[in-house]
Amino acid sequence: MGKELILKTLRHEKTDAVPWVPFAGVHAGKLKGYMADEVLTDSDKLYESLMEAYKLYVPDGLPTLFDLQLEAEALGCDLLWAKNNPPSVQTHPLSGEKSIPCRCKIPTEESGRIPAVLDAMRRVKADIGDGAALYGLICGPFTLASHLRGTDIFMDMITDPGYVTELLEFCGEVAIKMSSMYLDAGMDVIAVVDPLVSQISPKHFNQILAPTFTAVFDYVRSRGAYSCFFVCGNATRQIEPMCKTNPDGISVDENVDMVKAKEITDRYNIAIGGNIPLTTTMLFGTQQDNMKCVIDLLDSMDHHNLIISPGCDMPYDTPIENTIAAAQAVKTPDAVREMIANYEGGGFEDIEIEIPDYGHLDKVLIELFTLDPEQCAACTYMVNVVKDNYEDMKDIADYVVYKYNVKEDIARTMKMGLKNLPTMCINGEPKWVSIIPSREELLEEVRRCAAR
Repeated sequence: MGKELILKTLRHEKTDAVPWVPFAGVHAGKLKGYMADEVLTDSDKLYESLMEAYKLYVPDGLPTLFDLQLEAEALGCDLLWAKNNPPSVQTHPLSGEKSIPCRCKIPTEESGRIPAVLDAMRRVKADIGDGAALYGLICGPFTLASHLRGTDIFMDMITDPGYVTELLEFCGEVAIKMSSMYLDAGMDVIAVVDPLVSQISPKHFNQILAPTFTAVFDYVRSRGAYSCFFVCGNATRQIEPMCKTNPDGISVDENVDMVKAKEITDRYNIAIGGNIPLTTTMLFGTQQDNMKCVIDLLDSMDHHNLIISPGCDMPYDTPIENTIAAAQAVKTPDAVREMIANYEGGGFEDIEIEIPDYGHLDKVLIELFTLDPEQCAACTYMVNVVKDNYEDMKDIADYVVYKYNVKEDIARTMKMGLKNLPTMCINGEPKWVSIIPSREELLEEVRRCAAR
């Protein structure tokens, strides 16, 4: 059964096959004709969508919800809803107010949308049984702290690390409570999803964040369940620090060289999952592209402690046939390897892109190359640090946002030679790669460029 394959992998035992975990997220709603806001607010529609994903994609592990704003909403953040994406956080209750929420505000089974989520989880568990391991995805403590505090948290880490530590401890308690509720609802694996971990230095992670994450993973283990540490973005430098927090598995996206990352996770005997590219392959590729990507992943690594999955939450409009093709490649690699033996694949090189003449611009140009600022939390906060401070630089700077789910923007990103997202360029030069600058750092760099 699929569940046992996942659990054996997370127990680091030898397996006869590599498990497959499609992070369908709101894409599951598309399978039943539901928009993102419907599937994330209606228990019946979420349940129907998950059962359809289970039927079509034959997963060994099935994530039940990919919404990193669920906890933030329950704690008082206002959300902006979208039809094709999870919602984004619009307000930050602790912005401008350095305080710690009262422990009495930690979400319960009656908070916000949590009752609907738990109901869907219980129903899916009853119907699927041991057919697949069910993943409960929770918002990681650092991303949740950022939702509450806003972009100020990045300066707080420098000027007031004690406050950030306290806020993280509170968010860690929230994570443990969410884990408890999800485990009670029948989840087999708790995935702590924290994209903003990729946006800070390993030093800050080790000094401020690590104890909170370790406490969450220790709690999950104390409940006899399994854990996964999921970081989107360029988490390359964080792989070893993540391993030291002692999760059972780690998941990464296309920003990370999975072969090199696995060399590190293998040293710690931790499973690693990933990292089919979300847009270039799953959204815009062909069935053959998806098959080839999976086979290339399988052929590049030892299969022990390995899980194949999309790099992150799948785009809503991912073609169903592409996901089925990826599943087929994981399930029957020998047959698929023969099918694509002579397939080379396509690209985005033929799309014409005009690069600005950076030496002759009237204003400093800030270019934000993102995966999707409406869906990727790290991208959201990189864009927000510009938006929030634009009033103070609008006379000397312009900005533009590019998204890696737009074909022309993919071609532009490639033409600029950018390898990791999100990246902020100033006048064509990458200045912050998978790092979110503080307000002071951003304004100083813009003013410096304007003075040239």
